[in-house]
Amino acid sequence: MKRKSWAHIWILSLLAVFVVAGCSNEAGGKADDKQGTVSAQNASSGDDQKLQKIRYAAFNGVSGLAVQFGAEKGFFKEEGLDVEFITTQNAVEGLTSKDVDIADVATTSAIVAAGKGAPIKIVSSLFRTKGPFYLIAAPGIEKIEDLKGKTIGAAAFGSGLDVYTQVVLKKHGLGKDDVTFVANGVNDAAFASLTSGQVAATIIHEPFASLAEVTGKGKLLAKGWDYLPDFHTGVLASHNDFIKEHPELVEKLLRAYFKSQEYAKSHEDEYRTYFLSKVKVDPAAVDKAFERERVLWENNPDVDKKALQETQQIQVDLGFQDKIYDVDQILDLQFIPKQ
Repeated sequence: MKRKSWAHIWILSLLAVFVVAGCSNEAGGKADDKQGTVSAQNASSGDDQKLQKIRYAAFNGVSGLAVQFGAEKGFFKEEGLDVEFITTQNAVEGLTSKDVDIADVATTSAIVAAGKGAPIKIVSSLFRTKGPFYLIAAPGIEKIEDLKGKTIGAAAFGSGLDVYTQVVLKKHGLGKDDVTFVANGVNDAAFASLTSGQVAATIIHEPFASLAEVTGKGKLLAKGWDYLPDFHTGVLASHNDFIKEHPELVEKLLRAYFKSQEYAKSHEDEYRTYFLSKVKVDPAAVDKAFERERVLWENNPDVDKKALQETQQIQVDLGFQDKIYDVDQILDLQFIPKQ
């Protein structure tokens, strides 16, 4: 497979007009950036004495916004938690170093890390588990077959987005020697690489797929979940010592997490306002993105073991994983909120 890195693609992201944070966790990035912290709640001194501290690494970017919205609404306080949002480029490292108590993690990253001995457990699915990824192309490219001989953005090599890119192309007859893949980042970086002509197509998250459509700067070629409906993409994980020492905090965080997601989904106008205060993008693109992804917003904490097996098999088939791990050894689902 032809692959090359384009350093200037990353520079382009600095010129983008959008201020969405990168989704390195979702892309399965391996950056070693130091962790930073963001205070999510301003409790009074009296409340502080009652709240229990928990450090939570939500996904960066748009996938983590609903839970931060929920924190501002007070759902973590309702559970007796003083949640500290941790910003990290590698959630698994944060968990194993105990700098993070619980984190959003790409499913494959959690499985492989735990399977190889990392002291972490998957404790729940995220609010969605199907890949919210889209293959978009530059104007003039009408179908996936037109990408033969072109350069394609695959986010980060070995990530879930890379999996979807390869599978989509393969199902349209494009093999590893038919295109050139580049690691072009996510969100605004990926969008900039497309609009600047550095790539002919890219895998990307919303609201950028919709932004390409409403601005005429790109065309939607494929929705990821149409091609990999059972590829599991997101879980919540915690490190073993925290689970053992503070099981009640894991349960409380999961309740607050799903309260936040349910509220955001059922109060779309209010959440849309919050979303647009954080993501400086065309509101028409946000409306289109919300409508498109409503079907993915399941808010089901259960973990489908069969989906985890199928996900691992796809990873093995692509060479991203060397073996299939026993999922029963890496799951601890006793804290899942009762429906």
